[in-house]
Amino acid sequence: MKSDSWLGRATGPRRKFRLFCFAYAGGSSSIFSRWQDMVSPDIEICAIRLPGRGARFNEKPIRSFPQLIEVLAYVIKDNSDLPFAFFGHSLGGLIAFELARHCLRNSIPPPTMLFLSASSAPQLLDLKEKFSDLADDELIEKLKAYNGTPIEILQNRELIGLFLPPIRDDFSLLESFQYKPFDNFDIPITVLAGKLDKEVSPEKIFGWAEETAAACNFNWFEGDHFFINTESEKVLETLNLDLTRLLKTCY
Repeated sequence: MKSDSWLGRATGPRRKFRLFCFAYAGGSSSIFSRWQDMVSPDIEICAIRLPGRGARFNEKPIRSFPQLIEVLAYVIKDNSDLPFAFFGHSLGGLIAFELARHCLRNSIPPPTMLFLSASSAPQLLDLKEKFSDLADDELIEKLKAYNGTPIEILQNRELIGLFLPPIRDDFSLLESFQYKPFDNFDIPITVLAGKLDKEVSPEKIFGWAEETAAACNFNWFEGDHFFINTESEKVLETLNLDLTRLLKTCY
């Protein structure tokens, strides 16, 4: 399998460290398009492109969490020539975490650190409500509450008709997740959280400390569930600082 279609990255000089980025439900690799210019030139931003979203909109989506992790593992293995870390926001954080565990279980080079943003610790994840089954109007109201989708899209029937199918695919993907404890996880975790996030409580944020035998640090930002957009400069400052430190330990 060729991994090129799965990665969005800028051309440039040879980098020394790689950050694989996983978007939130309904998001695409484009949300990371400005990141390369905001981090050290030694760090390569690799945004994961999932089928059925963004530039791969016309491809068949993957709605099974285990299947997605299996496929992504090949992508990571094929691009493990540099030390790397994972960043994931919301659904992307859960994907990053499960992918890291899969790497450890299957002798695939694992990330040196996880950056998990606005994401619930998996053992506390509540999947009782099936968002993928909601009627369009109900789903639109849920998206309004999340405050991550521009109101111009939610109020435009033509645009929302294009936007809802990938959202449903992502919620189906999330709803197929099943948590299984794993005792040998020793990758450091840095958690990023919004002070006003109504979707992920502090309890679910602090629960990440139970998932690793290594260090688990917490960074709080102004804003709600989508502080990654409203506080992007401060988020990138935090990431750049931590990634620069990581880079020094790898060489």
